[in-house]
Amino acid sequence: MSLQVPLAPDPHAALGRRNPVAKLTACMVILVGLVVTSDPLTPGLLLGLELLAIPFTGVRLVTLLRRSWLLLLSVGGVALTNLIVVNGGRQLVDLGLLDITTGGVDSAVTVTLRLLAITLPGIVVLAATEPMDLADALVQRWHVPARFAYGALAALRLLPLLSADWQMIARARRARGLDPGRSPVGRLRMFASQTFAVLVAAIRRGVRLATAMEARGFDARGQRSVARPQPMRPGDWALIAGTGAVVLLATGISVAVGTWSPAFGG
Repeated sequence: MSLQVPLAPDPHAALGRRNPVAKLTACMVILVGLVVTSDPLTPGLLLGLELLAIPFTGVRLVTLLRRSWLLLLSVGGVALTNLIVVNGGRQLVDLGLLDITTGGVDSAVTVTLRLLAITLPGIVVLAATEPMDLADALVQRWHVPARFAYGALAALRLLPLLSADWQMIARARRARGLDPGRSPVGRLRMFASQTFAVLVAAIRRGVRLATAMEARGFDARGQRSVARPQPMRPGDWALIAGTGAVVLLATGISVAVGTWSPAFGG
């Protein structure tokens, strides 16, 4: 178990200068554009454009791969499931062997492209956004309750401490001679016990943090002052409009080619 401290985004990058709410809205535009279609061409075009835009986000490729390896593993599992089980809407079994048809391959490719095209912008946006700016923008632009926004921010900041607690408890148990050895049952019991200890430490820390935040006025019901304004500038609106134009362009190309099909209905 290893949780790394989030890397500071590049504030001078084109995407780093944009309002966090504008970036989230752009991600939602992409999501809507891909939810309504079930063809492989539209998400393929959008995924290609997203990959071309990565150099302008200020996110290093190494950072992107480190943050998205679990996503790639999950997408691979979903694609494999579609490839083996989903064969044009039916499961073919011949002498105990699954028959992989063209329908299954098309379904796997479509689902893979859609998942990658939907989730990649979210990963890039989170990597290119300062968490404090995100919380401020949610409160000021979308009027999210400050108690929820800053509480989530505090929880995000405490995530790396879970890794430190895990390692500290493991070292303390080894120092006391509590080693399960090579026994699988012993290792499972040790893992469950150590997980419970980490959860207890996290709950205690969370209670102390909640008390401290309440004492500092984060639970106030009145109007809060703004220390870090997050205005919507012309570049932010241009990002949203440009994303919508790209989604419409990809959909239009798919319709012109004849591959577009709605995700719902006949």
